[in-house]
Amino acid sequence: MLLRSTLTSPFGRKVRLAATRLRLIERMRIEPADPLDAADVLRHDNPLGKMPLLVLDDGRRLYDSRVILEHLDHLMGGGALLPRDWESRFDALTQQALADGIMDAAILVVYESRHRPKEIRHEPWLAYQGGKIERALDAFAAHPPDPEAFHVGTITLACALGYLDWRKQVDWRSTHAALVAWLDRFRANVPEFDATKAES
Repeated sequence: MLLRSTLTSPFGRKVRLAATRLRLIERMRIEPADPLDAADVLRHDNPLGKMPLLVLDDGRRLYDSRVILEHLDHLMGGGALLPRDWESRFDALTQQALADGIMDAAILVVYESRHRPKEIRHEPWLAYQGGKIERALDAFAAHPPDPEAFHVGTITLACALGYLDWRKQVDWRSTHAALVAWLDRFRANVPEFDATKAES
């Protein structure tokens, strides 16, 4: 399998974290992708031009990270990343959706700062994205998932918090002590989390 993603993408990290934990990473070749480069084959393989993208051995293209994680779960026979019990499954999927939303908003904040000149940055729009992040963090702090569990919800929350640590869109550690403790426990149980951290 071919995984196309940067090492800095939090969505790509989701896939790498899951694949490493499940020992499927050895079956993957990882190549960088540049969603901003019109010449990158990423736009051919995924019309949205987004990563991560997984190219299967039969040539099929899978995107986005949610679909790829479901494929990895299937390769393991089910129940490895997606709980088999329906109630637990829907909880994990909802947690994944909420944490994906944190990462989406956080990336948009980075893009605004990186690609728009300072004099024309739209502060109300940045505040709108920041509000999404803060409300989602509040929701997770009120009802955190089990840090001992390893599923699509906990994987995505950990990667979202890791991305906020790295890019510092919000100072979540000073306002959400419960999530700091949660991430510490998750990291202790899942050493692959630190092993997949971007270095630059």
